[in-house]
Amino acid sequence: MTVRIRHAGRTDRGRVRAHNEDAWVADPQQGLYVVADGMGGEFAGALAAKVVVETLPSLLRQKMAGIEDFARPGAATPLLAALAELSHRLRQETEHQPGLAGMGATVVLALIRGAQALVAHLGDSRAYLLRGGGLERLTRDHSLVQLLLDGGEITPAEAATHSARGQLTRNVGMAGEPLPEARVLALSPGDRLLLCTDGLTGMLSDAELPALAGPNQGPEETCARLVQAANEAGGKDNVTVVVMDVVEEP
Repeated sequence: MTVRIRHAGRTDRGRVRAHNEDAWVADPQQGLYVVADGMGGEFAGALAAKVVVETLPSLLRQKMAGIEDFARPGAATPLLAALAELSHRLRQETEHQPGLAGMGATVVLALIRGAQALVAHLGDSRAYLLRGGGLERLTRDHSLVQLLLDGGEITPAEAATHSARGQLTRNVGMAGEPLPEARVLALSPGDRLLLCTDGLTGMLSDAELPALAGPNQGPEETCARLVQAANEAGGKDNVTVVVMDVVEEP
């Protein structure tokens, strides 16, 4: 089976923030789609996200060269190494720079080869799969709230308004080992992948996403609809979305 990807992306500063610290990039030739959310203040955060989306394509081109079968053991190892290297580079290059110390970013990406995808992330930017009318979250947030949820210390309802929201346990540029995570996904025609920052998921629940992100509209229209919905729900953060449709080649 031969498939191709149709994609679109959109970023918006929202209705509260004065600046946009998100970024995204698509490299269809490489099969790479990336979303990043910067941290560390308006200038530093925007710079961190820019570094992520500008550096990852070349890093992955080197690290993943010749790897076509993502299902084989160890196929994700070079990708994870690339994310760790990016994190260390960002930390080393900024820790002694005035105004840049402590800056970082979240990242979520999909690397697609044929009918397989590697989905990887650091932080609380997310990836979702829409398939057959259902929605599956492909990533687990690297956040304090997620740790509290996993430990049964708070409920999902409490998580939505918890004071620790936004506090990350892993990110690009963090001190120590970043420990990115990745998973392999077998794709089928009709699948839709969604990458997004927490500007979307902080405004809209997972239960609201299928109706907004369903395949009844193309990727561009879906991106516009998601951004509009996040802004109408308050737009308290920058919001970035990338939508990828899996289409069977005739």
